[in-house]
Amino acid sequence: MRAYSYYPGCSLHGTAKEYDQSLKLVAGTLGIELKEIPDWNCCGATAAHSTDEALGLALPARNLALAAAEDRPLLAPCAMCFNRLRVTQHELQDSAKRHMVEALLGESDLTVSGIQEVVVPSLLDVLDNDEMRARVTEAVVRPLAGLKVVCYYGCLLVRPAEILKPDSLENPQAMDRLTENLGAEVLDWPFKTECCGGSLAIARTDIVLTLVHRLLSMARNVGADCIVTACPMCHSNLDTRQTQIAAEFGESFELPIFYVTELMGLAFGLSPKELLLNMHVMDTKRATECIGKEPAAVTG
Repeated sequence: MRAYSYYPGCSLHGTAKEYDQSLKLVAGTLGIELKEIPDWNCCGATAAHSTDEALGLALPARNLALAAAEDRPLLAPCAMCFNRLRVTQHELQDSAKRHMVEALLGESDLTVSGIQEVVVPSLLDVLDNDEMRARVTEAVVRPLAGLKVVCYYGCLLVRPAEILKPDSLENPQAMDRLTENLGAEVLDWPFKTECCGGSLAIARTDIVLTLVHRLLSMARNVGADCIVTACPMCHSNLDTRQTQIAAEFGESFELPIFYVTELMGLAFGLSPKELLLNMHVMDTKRATECIGKEPAAVTG
């Protein structure tokens, strides 16, 4: 069994509970042990890092310090949290910033010592290796044959590339390989790493609606039954904004948006109820009913 310290972040304990639930269920199936780090705090992804540099570094640094004491790799399934943790490790190589954060940690008995040694993989990093791919294949009892999927990585799993080191900046493949192992048909599309507007969802909803409209349009144009992602912010923008987009642009998509762990759970034989698919805004049945269906015959 592989053991990881687990940092759920705010989203997986709130608006993305279905991500947390599905991850824990599939982790158990794959022999992955998740140990939530004690007394974790917000990573500051939404506002702190853009308004106060010191706070934006101290918040994730505290979580890294807690993980250093646990002496295990730190899994951050939220793409925003993963990004902030890795970027903070990079930024704290600067001695002035390191001293600044050390001072902010103050009387907490936590220090920046050991932070650089904490291994912080994304969920895709954990799953995209020969051993895990073999376990995933073995765990599939209900192949997702008939389901056409586009994989959406968004910005935060790949940028800045020099820090996060994805397999490709423009055309990453980890989620594609994983989803193909589940039996789904993964479609090629050019918007894998395009921005969804991120946390501008409140400050500049107009920008978010425009960007998400482009993503949904392209997914539909290539013939996707659904979009799969590993980012709570991306999932929220793509799933919850479709009614507004229909009103704004006069187009109704009703396109289901899945976390990659939810598709894994379905392929592992878990029920939509167990996976909390009822928490989605867009009805997931449009996609799940495609599973196992033969493609329509070409006539004419």
